Amino acid sequence: MLLQSTLSSHLPVRHTRLYDTAIMVRLALLLGLVIIEHVYGRPPLPPLPMEDGCHQVSPEVELFRADGDAVILSFPFFKRQLTLRKIAPPTARYLITKDNGTEGEAFESNGRVQQHDEQLWFLPGQASDSGVYNCTYRNETYCVTGSIRLYVYESSSSDIKKLYHPISVIVGEKLMYRCPSLSNFNKTDRLIEWYKDSSSTAIQIGRVSSSSRDSGQLIIPAVKRSHAGVYTCQLSTLINGQQYKVSRTILLKVEDLYPEVTTVPDLSMTSDPELISSSYDIVHTPMIHPPVIISPRNGSIFESPHGSGLELLCKVLTECQMADSTMVTWLVNGQSVESSYLDGRALQGGRRVSKVSESCHIELMLVVVAMTDEDMKTEMKCVTQNEGGRQEVVIQLQLEDSTSTWLVVAAVAVSCFLTVVSIFLYVLFKPQRKKKMDYILARQSSTIYSSASEYMSSTDRDLL
Repeated sequence: MLLQSTLSSHLPVRHTRLYDTAIMVRLALLLGLVIIEHVYGRPPLPPLPMEDGCHQVSPEVELFRADGDAVILSFPFFKRQLTLRKIAPPTARYLITKDNGTEGEAFESNGRVQQHDEQLWFLPGQASDSGVYNCTYRNETYCVTGSIRLYVYESSSSDIKKLYHPISVIVGEKLMYRCPSLSNFNKTDRLIEWYKDSSSTAIQIGRVSSSSRDSGQLIIPAVKRSHAGVYTCQLSTLINGQQYKVSRTILLKVEDLYPEVTTVPDLSMTSDPELISSSYDIVHTPMIHPPVIISPRNGSIFESPHGSGLELLCKVLTECQMADSTMVTWLVNGQSVESSYLDGRALQGGRRVSKVSESCHIELMLVVVAMTDEDMKTEMKCVTQNEGGRQEVVIQLQLEDSTSTWLVVAAVAVSCFLTVVSIFLYVLFKPQRKKKMDYILARQSSTIYSSASEYMSSTDRDLL
């Protein structure tokens, strides 16, 4: 009986171990599939167009700079393609030339215009530097080139307004704005200084203030109409032992959400002298104000890895009584999302209205399911309109370098896979000494019990 009980209790444990082993094998197979999908499942990149025996990368965003400033030309789109396609090694050498219509003009690593790797330095820039510049990488089997157009304007030029970075704010809103496009320059110990309009005196901290030394932001706690104007942020940078000036110009537009229009009765339409001599009330009629896009900012760049999703949120500020009649939508290359090439890969979410103080926010989400190289050339617009007017902002999509992300995912997946396999092997080949010992002891106990029973039976017979 004891032997039978021991065997019956041992069988379910064996079945349970086999069941657990089957689960572990399934998990290991699933992890293996995940690793294969993430490491080898990326779709091939589309081929680059070719011209004059060289593959052409899409042109960079045009660059506008002021005469007398230090200027650094870089080619991020070009470098991005080389990285994605794994064409150029880290020690690759590049050739930057200026396209003068006949043949390119190459540059050295010294002088006023210097080439440093895939960058071109103008120390300082001049109006004559305006033009198209090409960056080329060439090896025994491959040739890739990218281009950028540079505009350098003198302060007296009629096109100087093209240097402006326009921003719009609402009366009462807090403004925090960082001096843009300074990532290529080394900051010295000097503060980034801000100037308004044509004043030669820097803005003092405590009024409209530029913040701490390491951020260089323009901070206005509560914007007023008088804050509107042209602001210039200026940085002093040290290059090759010499000081150079770098400046950026911002056009600040201040909008009032509830402007008032003063109307006066037309007294020429009556001949009543009492009416003419009497006092009259000035009627303040609220004017319908156009909606204002708070987010995103015009010219913003959104990054996402190749094949990953991206969420874009358009937030509009308007009067609450105009919220229902205010149109908000996303456009792709001037077309609606449904009629664009993104149809099926992008989805425009539902409209959400919320009240904030005396105004209302309208939010509209656009979700791009999977980013591709084609999206880098796409013009995305958020457009809003009501009876008061219309506003739109343009944003740019950019692919993020996901090489490191893929490596991390692969490393984690491989680690999990090896862990599961190790546990599986340990459970499968674990020694069963204790259970065998229990089985032997149970058998011995059963034998002793049987012998004792036979002895007692024989003794009873003898006594009888």
